[in-house]
Amino acid sequence: MSDISAHPTHDVVIVGGGHNGLTAAAYLAKAGLSTVVLERLPATGGAAVSAVAFDGLDARLSRYSYLVSLMPRAIIDDLGLEVELVRRRYSSYTPMPGDPDGRGLLVDAGDPEATRASFDRIGALSDATAFANLYDDLSGVARALWSTVTRPLPTRREARALVDDEALWRAVFERPIGELIEARLDDDLVRGVAATDALIGTFSSAHDESLRQNRCFLYHVIGGGTGDWDIPIGGMGRVTDQLARAARDAGADIRTDAEVTTIRPDGTVRFIVDGEERSVVGSAVLAGVAPYVLARLLGDPHDPHARPEGAQVKVNLLLKRLPKLRDDSVAPEAAFGGTFHINETYTQLEAAYDDAAGGEIPELLPCEIYCHSLTDPSILGSELADQGVQTLTVFGLHVPDRLINAANNDAQRARLQQAVIDSLNSVLGEPIEDVLMVDADGRPCIETKTTLDLEAALNMPGGNIFHGPLSWPFAEDDADLDTPAKRWGVATAHERIFMCGSGAVRGGGVSGIAGHNAAMAVLETIGPTTHPTR
Repeated sequence: MSDISAHPTHDVVIVGGGHNGLTAAAYLAKAGLSTVVLERLPATGGAAVSAVAFDGLDARLSRYSYLVSLMPRAIIDDLGLEVELVRRRYSSYTPMPGDPDGRGLLVDAGDPEATRASFDRIGALSDATAFANLYDDLSGVARALWSTVTRPLPTRREARALVDDEALWRAVFERPIGELIEARLDDDLVRGVAATDALIGTFSSAHDESLRQNRCFLYHVIGGGTGDWDIPIGGMGRVTDQLARAARDAGADIRTDAEVTTIRPDGTVRFIVDGEERSVVGSAVLAGVAPYVLARLLGDPHDPHARPEGAQVKVNLLLKRLPKLRDDSVAPEAAFGGTFHINETYTQLEAAYDDAAGGEIPELLPCEIYCHSLTDPSILGSELADQGVQTLTVFGLHVPDRLINAANNDAQRARLQQAVIDSLNSVLGEPIEDVLMVDADGRPCIETKTTLDLEAALNMPGGNIFHGPLSWPFAEDDADLDTPAKRWGVATAHERIFMCGSGAVRGGGVSGIAGHNAAMAVLETIGPTTHPTR
């Protein structure tokens, strides 16, 4: 094939049509740049899609990602996205493992007195005020840093000045988050509720000196300047469908079933469509794939030990109704109306980490449940909605990719699914199996995705939902920020190639931030409306 790198075919080539790639495409096409998006799957959206998971049942589940916190309102407004995000009244419900009365902690954002009474009921009244104060303090951190995520990177010194609380800065950004949790909270269950924010998708102890758990914690409490996580009406697919619509309306060329095989530093991108190799050349190339995948596409040598590792199992269920609770003082609609924590006391989380680090699936798997349909029944067909059918998504923690391989994936998937069922049943008032719907072929409506399944479906190496280790949302004080790509946190080793996915600085989560920032760096680098030969 002849080298056509001297004659760009497009201003921008975007590799990957996930939410960040679509966000970048919409901004760049609106600025008049000729923009092409290459997506290997038959449809855009990546992990942020809605799908019918169970044959014969009209329920469109947010299959991989399910809540929105990190998407700035400015992106929604800039791109004219018709997206409605709804706040959940209940923050969380956490049963006390092994409690004979099934007592649990219900954090009701709409009723502080009821929340305080719930703390009292589980014997943790002294933590009621401390828990509220901790999250008030963290909200201060969120407010200070949230406005910076769609601007050029602040330095560590600048971020520290914005937080303007030396003790809190040290606790969140310099010391393991477990120290803060233990210093501020006494009850084992209450500590666990806080600690889960540091561990979702991150395989770590609360006391890991690398502080990777702290970075995960920050991303879970910073969103919107409040840390609230919202339900997207219509499912996660509504968000990415709107991004794709905005990109197309602005003039972006979105090509699906286009598998990229090679990226060259000169901007040449080779891909396969219908078995035929083709190529395009961009003045800039935006990589919406994981950095590990980008290195492979570039042919760069990479250390196999740098391969990211995910650490979760995802399970989707469709239920005839919500299951009964052991605690009849709490309505299931309240318990499942927020995040339902299962076997996630602080002690259990640390023990589960130790088990998994030792090569074993945790005996009682820490899990979190999200019920989309309680807040948004529109994802259900009218018949299912009228029957009171509900969706559940379970996120099992501390299941590192090292436990899964091609030879044992089927067996491990079955073991993990049973581990999730056992964990749920250990705190519910009836077996979850008794309320499962069955599909058109009579099979129970439950699907389980291991880290290897996520890698196969979404090209996320190691099943890592963040594309790799999360980064702080600032640059170190001695960082070289002499190019737009570096200032926006989207630089690679190659001048014409920009990170545009969750692996960028300030990537991770369904936010569009990395796509926005990559677009801003491109506009500063090559300017709008360059119109190369097409």
